[in-house]
Amino acid sequence: MKIAQICPRYSPDIGGVETHVKEISERLVKAGNNVEVITTDPTGKLGTREIINGVKVIRFRSFAPGNAYYFAPQIYTYLKKHDYDVIHAHSYHAFPAFFASLGKHSAKFVFTPHYHRHGHTAFRNLLHKPYRLLGKIIFSRADSVICVSEYEKKLVESDFEVAAKTVKIPNGINLKEFEGLRQLEINSNRKAGREKLLLYVGRLEEYKRVQYIIQSLSELQGFRLRIIGKGPYEAELHNMAKSLGVEEKVEWLKDLSRRELLECYADADIFLMLSSHEAYGITVAEALAAGTPCIVAKGSALEEFVDGRKCIGIESPVSKEKVAGVLKEIQKKGKIENSGIDKNIIDWDEVSARIEKQYIQGTE
Repeated sequence: MKIAQICPRYSPDIGGVETHVKEISERLVKAGNNVEVITTDPTGKLGTREIINGVKVIRFRSFAPGNAYYFAPQIYTYLKKHDYDVIHAHSYHAFPAFFASLGKHSAKFVFTPHYHRHGHTAFRNLLHKPYRLLGKIIFSRADSVICVSEYEKKLVESDFEVAAKTVKIPNGINLKEFEGLRQLEINSNRKAGREKLLLYVGRLEEYKRVQYIIQSLSELQGFRLRIIGKGPYEAELHNMAKSLGVEEKVEWLKDLSRRELLECYADADIFLMLSSHEAYGITVAEALAAGTPCIVAKGSALEEFVDGRKCIGIESPVSKEKVAGVLKEIQKKGKIENSGIDKNIIDWDEVSARIEKQYIQGTE
């Protein structure tokens, strides 16, 4: 099959949608498909055409104020000139999917919205109301809607009345990467007798609520925090740590190799993801696979990981007091249990195979 994957950004940019598209695209190529990723680059610094691990990548310059929206009508023009068996658009929360829906022609149109209903800021949230009209067009033109969690599926079906089209195919992880990682010395001996190491991995945006982890450090003894990521909220978080007098308890890392990131997962005592809007939670799945217990905010798809043993949930609204309270309770008990990978966490190979099956249905 000739497949077009449409997304706001692609590798080397990082994020949940970027990871999803990269993982399935490379596997679809290995399965014998011709895959083009049609995406945007607001910086103009990346190559406009290149091949990455067998995937053809085409980038158009986009207008992306505040690293959002990724307005690129050139996507519509490009799709109008080319034929595909399947056009698979990603992310409700940016314009490329809308332009893809207008240019679908005879191809099967698949939509993975990565939908969480709200915008990441108050202003973006305000814009969601008029944008809903465009969003309805995308959903109405989709032949199939793939949701990455039960939480997202329920939101989509409630807001757009497309239950007949929806199917849940969760995100995955590369399970082979985690083989043996749980037995590393880094995951045992080095932890004995040291301060408990908290870990956050992801973009640094206000809605990710890393600020509450930093704020909780002023109320805690015996904890330090490692933050891996970058984003528009980074400078404010640095200033916050300094003003609270906890900057020596916080380590900032970015642009790590994949192996370095995996070792950071395994090295941590507790992983925290307190985001208010998540359609899945790849970093939580990876932390659990590395043998690191997690604390997450309830109220989004992250809640699906909560079992009270390997993953503990914090009720919304999240606050520094709630974060500190949970961590003090863990400190008192000594540790959170984590034995074995959650059976609901699957490999990207299986994810890609399920998605390809969706493509084939109705195209033969």
